[in-house]
Amino acid sequence: MEFIDRLLTCNDCGGEFIFTAGEQLFFFDKLFKNDPKRCKPCKSRRSGIGTRVGMGPAAAGISRTETRTSCSACGIETTVPFKPTQGRPVLCRQCFQAQRPATSSGPVTESTSAAAKSQLQPLAAEAHQRIPVSSDLPAPPGLLVATPPA
Repeated sequence: MEFIDRLLTCNDCGGEFIFTAGEQLFFFDKLFKNDPKRCKPCKSRRSGIGTRVGMGPAAAGISRTETRTSCSACGIETTVPFKPTQGRPVLCRQCFQAQRPATSSGPVTESTSAAAKSQLQPLAAEAHQRIPVSSDLPAPPGLLVATPPA
């Protein structure tokens, strides 16, 4: 099927707009049965896009959930931007930041990356020692294991 640019009239403003071949191909691929009825400015005005300055959920008019709870560490009342799940600790901003490992706010340099590597190397060595090798494990019952010819 061949698509060519078509001139359509907007139902809202009465102005003409072009329904491009690419847009027609998109409509065809998505199995849309009707042609667009509005030009892009009227469509964005109608859906509310572009009326708010900024980005993110607050700019789109979506409010973030704020839940009042008490901090598991110090006990003060605080608000958190999520609904806490049972059994998981909830920390206030101060306790959360105190619990986080100290990170530099500046760029990563050779000295900071070397310090990070020195902290991770013992952990990696310990993790490597705990990983069992498949030859050390017995085969599960009922599983036939092929052995290479000698």
